Amino acid sequence: MREVWPGEPYPLGATWDGVGTSFSLFSEVAERVELCLFDDAGQETRIDLPEVDGFVWHGYLPGIMPGQRYGYRVHGPYDPAAGHHCDPGKLLLDPYAKAIEGEVRWDKSLFAYQFSDPSRRNTDDSAPYMPKNVVVNPFFDWGSDRPPRTPYHETVIYEAHVRGLTMRHPDVPHEQRGTYAGLAHPAVIDHLVALGVTAVELMPVHQFVPEHAMVARGLTNYWGYNTIAFLAPHNAYSSSGGRGGQVLEFKAMVKALHEAGIEVILDVVYNHTAEGDHMGPTLAYRGIDNASYYRLLDSDRRLLLDYTGCGNSLNVRSPHALQLIMDSLRYWVMEMHVDGFRFDLAAALARELHDVDRLSAFFDLIQQDPVISQVKLIAEPWDVGPGGYQVGNFPPLWTEWNGKYRDSVRDFWRGGPSVLPEFASRLAGSSDLYATSGRRPVASINFVTCHDGFTLTDLVSYDHKHNEANAENNRDGTDDNRSWNCGAEGLAEDPAIIRLRRRQRRNFLTTLFVSQGVPMLSHGDELGRTQLGNNNAYCQDNEVSWVDWSLLRSESGLLDFIRALAAFRKRHPVFRRRRFFLGRVPEGDVRDIVWLTPSGKEMTSGDWHSGFGKAMAVFLNGEAISEPGPRGERITDDSFLLLVNAHHENITFTLPGGEFGPGWQPVLDTAEERVDLTNPSGAVHRPGSLVAVTSRSMQILRSTTRP
Repeated sequence: MREVWPGEPYPLGATWDGVGTSFSLFSEVAERVELCLFDDAGQETRIDLPEVDGFVWHGYLPGIMPGQRYGYRVHGPYDPAAGHHCDPGKLLLDPYAKAIEGEVRWDKSLFAYQFSDPSRRNTDDSAPYMPKNVVVNPFFDWGSDRPPRTPYHETVIYEAHVRGLTMRHPDVPHEQRGTYAGLAHPAVIDHLVALGVTAVELMPVHQFVPEHAMVARGLTNYWGYNTIAFLAPHNAYSSSGGRGGQVLEFKAMVKALHEAGIEVILDVVYNHTAEGDHMGPTLAYRGIDNASYYRLLDSDRRLLLDYTGCGNSLNVRSPHALQLIMDSLRYWVMEMHVDGFRFDLAAALARELHDVDRLSAFFDLIQQDPVISQVKLIAEPWDVGPGGYQVGNFPPLWTEWNGKYRDSVRDFWRGGPSVLPEFASRLAGSSDLYATSGRRPVASINFVTCHDGFTLTDLVSYDHKHNEANAENNRDGTDDNRSWNCGAEGLAEDPAIIRLRRRQRRNFLTTLFVSQGVPMLSHGDELGRTQLGNNNAYCQDNEVSWVDWSLLRSESGLLDFIRALAAFRKRHPVFRRRRFFLGRVPEGDVRDIVWLTPSGKEMTSGDWHSGFGKAMAVFLNGEAISEPGPRGERITDDSFLLLVNAHHENITFTLPGGEFGPGWQPVLDTAEERVDLTNPSGAVHRPGSLVAVTSRSMQILRSTTRP
């Protein structure tokens, strides 16, 4: 029998101090908690945690070292009608586990009921089929690592999947492909730096579990939005195996990215867990304290409220569930050195009763926390519950994935009617969404594509989703793609269609990089990645989803184009303002932004609302940037004209009068296959000159002198 000391209730989880390990688990409903230790042969030793303070069960075991595997068994009421699911037959993961070894092997013992008769209880031992928690060594040589702290207005985000980004990279060693080490490989980091990326936003890296039904179909949860442990890096993304090696490898990845000036933002899923609905498995929270961790239906506590579409919703009304979220966030910032978070289905975290409340306890805690309030906080501002679409309604510290930006830009470039006013608003930073709440243009994370939906190439190649490979009869995934295939569905051989698709990709990308706000690219779009029309590749851990680096040969022009756009944006602060346009300046001066018709006249209300407008010119005044520089200095820039034509016919634009500028140098034309944004060529246009703009294209012109 091992010696057990009382220990302390905090910190929660397993904490090694160099001599032994403290174990601590919260459960308000438990009557007894057993700590289960496993040796290399899988033999289990059970030890009662001797103390309980404030519903926290704890004990200290001298001599327990990093690498020790463990789990918990919780004794207490099994009363589903009252919302309680304690069962010592189920080995449970630690909500505060910092590393997990192994994976769930689906077996009936993981479930609390008999498959043949769900009304009958199943008390089979689940330990042989469960992964195990691992005690970790928290020490790591961070050296001189410092967070880059890139300001939002200088940020370019690259959304990436740890596995999918590197599985097919020819320069990454085979044993490192699909891992944290692979992402930290110099070839990958060099690519990101050359692309102008300042932050990688990693799709879920918390330990997650593929759903039982998905595995039964021969598929897996590739995206990872099915978390089971909020402090543990996903072990399958480690090239160093289990026993805690994933923690060190993750830290080394962060350190390498920081050395290159790249921030690390984690896509986190605190809205639900992998245990699913009331018929799901008992893996952790359900067996520890179901009523504390999950939102239960008031009228029938056997059932769980589901604002996420994943079977359950974490109970953010519970102080212990909130504590878990906050402790997890602080751990990833303080111990793992990450730079921010993107919150999946963030509206679900704001629900205290049924309505979304932007001042809920979760946001109050974030606001006052001295650590979390200082990192990048990005909301996916919707969930699947009533009133869940909350774009523009998050508190001042937060930025948001701007779904309205995505929809408007897609609608405009596919030639949709009556979208010009909204397109203009999105281009100018979405002040209609963010200005009234005291936020700035950088509150808008602008994107045209992301992991969820079509890739950029598929957006211009498919009118309809093609998700047959997901084995759901093409019923999954959205039908609201707002895409246009340019004349043929899927792969095309017609040179005219191929040219148009390439032009449309350049239109989307140029719009993204000249819009106010924070641009976000989806990994592989710079290489023309395709999922062959699959707009919901959540279960495709294969070539459908992995980035195909061989496209570098055929898509080098697209890659060079994005690199040039990112560098162009970086050089010109007029495209990354920290304050909204005023639309006015002191009398006698030219305004900071002016909207013009193709005839060179200022837009009238009738022009905006004619319902037929698909073209406009935009004047951006580099001499009228209202915000100062970091030392209070005045910021000035070149002035630009954007000539935008989403019409199916060519349009001749008349350049505006001399008060806007004495001449205009062509900088970019998306109708051209090759562009050089550093050395523009072409004749200088004078005020009143006529400029032909090709159908479905845009041009950027720079003033030859500042007005």
